[in-house]
Amino acid sequence: MKKLKLFSLFLIILTLLAVGGNLYIRKHVSDYANPFCYSSIDSIPHNHCALVLGTSKYLSNGHRNQFYTNRINATVQLYFCNKIDYIIVSGDNRNRTYNEPITMFNDLVAAGIPGRKIILDYAGFRTLDSVVRCKEVFGQEKFTIVSQLFHNQRAIYIGRKKEIDAIAFNAESEIEPLDYKVQLREIAARTLMLFDMLTAKQPHFLGEKVFIPTE
Repeated sequence: MKKLKLFSLFLIILTLLAVGGNLYIRKHVSDYANPFCYSSIDSIPHNHCALVLGTSKYLSNGHRNQFYTNRINATVQLYFCNKIDYIIVSGDNRNRTYNEPITMFNDLVAAGIPGRKIILDYAGFRTLDSVVRCKEVFGQEKFTIVSQLFHNQRAIYIGRKKEIDAIAFNAESEIEPLDYKVQLREIAARTLMLFDMLTAKQPHFLGEKVFIPTE
């Protein structure tokens, strides 16, 4: 009985530490990144390039992913309000039937953006990969990240810690507050992100430089 009580106490302490640690990480990342995240198209400064972070167009149940739809809409808004000149669509390209960059490219072109203004990054397997490659491969020291606020906060944190002058435009989120699955995934992602920062994690692939016109 005594051992059971000690074990239960240990679990309670471990849980409190995990919850407290995650709350600290969440607040730390949010407080750091929020000054660089914009929700108003009028107030966000102009940047030469936007970096659109990839996600699946459809959910596992076959329904449209509103995170995806709203990122596309936000990017279109930035472009036609002359807040960006070029767009880098960065995402996973895991197989022939799943290709986030091509899907985003097609939907942006369908919305009226010229294809020559869109650059595809097929190696954006993780947020860290997308952000670092935007600088190291595509030559952008300063750019605008497009995703939902919770994701932008993490991307900005990565970029700023890597000495990248990044800002972000917050696409709308249809889930407010975020459901528990998204929250749990974001807790894990932020914890892993801090570990990546401590270990100087690099993208899976870098490769040859890609030139983006400066006009």
